[in-house]
Amino acid sequence: MFYASAAAQTEDPNQWLEEVQGERALATVRAWNEATLADLLADPRYESFRSEALAILTSEARLPEATFRGDTVEGFWRDAAHPRGQWRTAPVRGYLAGEPRWTVLLDLDALATRENENWVWRGATCAPDDDRCLVRLSSGGTDASIVREFSRRRGQFVADGFVLPPAKSEVEWLDDDTLLVGTDRGPGTTTTSGYPRTVVRWARGTALADAPVVFEGQAQDVGASATVLRHGRRTAVVFQRSVTFFESERWLWVDGALVPLPLPTHSEIVGLLGDELLVLLQDDWTFAGQSYTSGSLVSLVRDAGGFSASRWMEPPPRGAIEAVMVAKDRIYVQVLEDVVGHLLVAQRRGREIEREEVALPGNGVIHLQSTSSRRRDALVQFESLTVPSTQFSVDQDRVVTALQTLPAFYDASDVVVEQHFATSPDGTRVPYFLMAKASVLKGGPAPTIQYGYGGFLNAIVPVYFDEEARPQHGALAGRSWVSRGGVLVLSNLRGGSEYGPAWHDAGVGPDRQRVFDDFFAIGDDLVRRGVTTPAQLGAIGRSNGGLLMGVAFTQRPDLYAAIDCGVPLLDMLRYHQLLAGASWKGEYGDPEVPAERAVLEEYSPYHHVVAGQKYPAILLYTSTLDDRVHPGHARKMAARLEGLGIPFSYWENLEGGHGGVANHDQAAMRLALEYTFLARALGLGDP
Repeated sequence: MFYASAAAQTEDPNQWLEEVQGERALATVRAWNEATLADLLADPRYESFRSEALAILTSEARLPEATFRGDTVEGFWRDAAHPRGQWRTAPVRGYLAGEPRWTVLLDLDALATRENENWVWRGATCAPDDDRCLVRLSSGGTDASIVREFSRRRGQFVADGFVLPPAKSEVEWLDDDTLLVGTDRGPGTTTTSGYPRTVVRWARGTALADAPVVFEGQAQDVGASATVLRHGRRTAVVFQRSVTFFESERWLWVDGALVPLPLPTHSEIVGLLGDELLVLLQDDWTFAGQSYTSGSLVSLVRDAGGFSASRWMEPPPRGAIEAVMVAKDRIYVQVLEDVVGHLLVAQRRGREIEREEVALPGNGVIHLQSTSSRRRDALVQFESLTVPSTQFSVDQDRVVTALQTLPAFYDASDVVVEQHFATSPDGTRVPYFLMAKASVLKGGPAPTIQYGYGGFLNAIVPVYFDEEARPQHGALAGRSWVSRGGVLVLSNLRGGSEYGPAWHDAGVGPDRQRVFDDFFAIGDDLVRRGVTTPAQLGAIGRSNGGLLMGVAFTQRPDLYAAIDCGVPLLDMLRYHQLLAGASWKGEYGDPEVPAERAVLEEYSPYHHVVAGQKYPAILLYTSTLDDRVHPGHARKMAARLEGLGIPFSYWENLEGGHGGVANHDQAAMRLALEYTFLARALGLGDP
């Protein structure tokens, strides 16, 4: 290891960069931006990377979002003519027949022009009548959003309807005229993490300030919220106190009274089927004399005698239950086995539960997209790094029909995808996917980018394309990196959910170093197998993956030649004091607790940069308006590097939120900056 002991800092000379809109801070950011853009935009590869990415991101030959809503499907659509996007709907019968007739409900480009605001879509939640919806809009891409009531039938906002100002709000329809609202209503109504601490019942025609509080958590919690679950004529209202990011206490609201739910704090309620609350366990659970294993899907039913539980499904031996959606009389279950997707249908037959696998393509990723309690079918998607995404309908008899398929965005005729396993220092086998031209793999070491995340129960799966515009997606990496002779690697590190909750728990808090060691074990394996060399190996990660990049930069400068570090956490001794950072103590540990702080000091990247060490080339990027991970992390790292005379590239988008961008043009620019930086540092040529 190359890191030095980190001394606890009493003063941070770069703390002034945490002032997000500070004049001095922004002047420094603009100077760094100017230098980086002058350098990278002058590279002849930049424009080809940008145009390739933009063509993919704005192509109209893309799969539409489609969510069942009564007799219609609805979704959000962006293309070159509508960069901010359109919320639209179509009759479900025509959609399933391959002849959708789309009607635009809300055009965000027109709205932004009319209101002179940089609106970014954040979704809609609709009332039981399927007409009134609460539309969320973010200014510039922040997590904080406004909420405005919209009528789908009239295609306009409701005059004198429900409206909430910008905040990190939690809102549910209790009925067509009543909301359960968690939002910032002034002092004492939010937690130290910036999320709602109280939930009020807000009736139409009354003032929010007069709405009675019906539930509250504590100031040190992550937040308090309400969830309204519906299935047919049945409704279940659940209040949740999120004690940490992963631990929650829950109550069922029955006739105005709160009834504690006897669930483990590490669990997730995923739906309502009839009277059954469906729950994914993230801990082993013993209830009423029965034992249920972590990762299992169980149900909880309340009756006159209290609660009873039953087992629906256990996870596969080498995999995990990833998602559950409820239909009219059955559930659809998305499963991973050794990071390969499968789809199951389960339903009750008397006292037994019948489970059947749906015949979808193999060796790829399955995404559940939509079900409805009024229907027995489902919409699902299949894709892989080399196989374009296809949307399928699965009918009540498990008959699969392809609805739409993406075109190939790059030539994959000579591209292979292989799964390998590296051995981490503690003996754990860690899977990874490798994507490259067959001829490149046969030809010896090549420029390689290794992607990693490793946290928050997020599985890293080999997708072809989605709207996140990440450089590790098959279409983007295939066109811009693999087609030019590069290699892409996806790392399935502990901290994710690839093998269920235990895989995540193995990399949490005091065991965080395991995540980093898993990543380095894969990098070492790539070199050992002759796929690449340290001079040709780069690493990519963002957010929690940006923390991983900072650790790779400081702990293994011998292994990596380039680090692409996006919207990162880097100061792990102050992360809990910056924006939403306090909500992540359950993942990383609490810097205010001496034993936990000692662990954080061992790897906090900002505190481990030392003079005289030769470091990889590094690109830091962030967003001024990121209200989740503070831009101060990237800013302070750049300042520390600058102060030690260590070269770096830096780009801070002045809008875009935690995604780093607010539209496709910005996404294409960011991708081009990343690929140009990596191509130059790792020696990737043109096709």
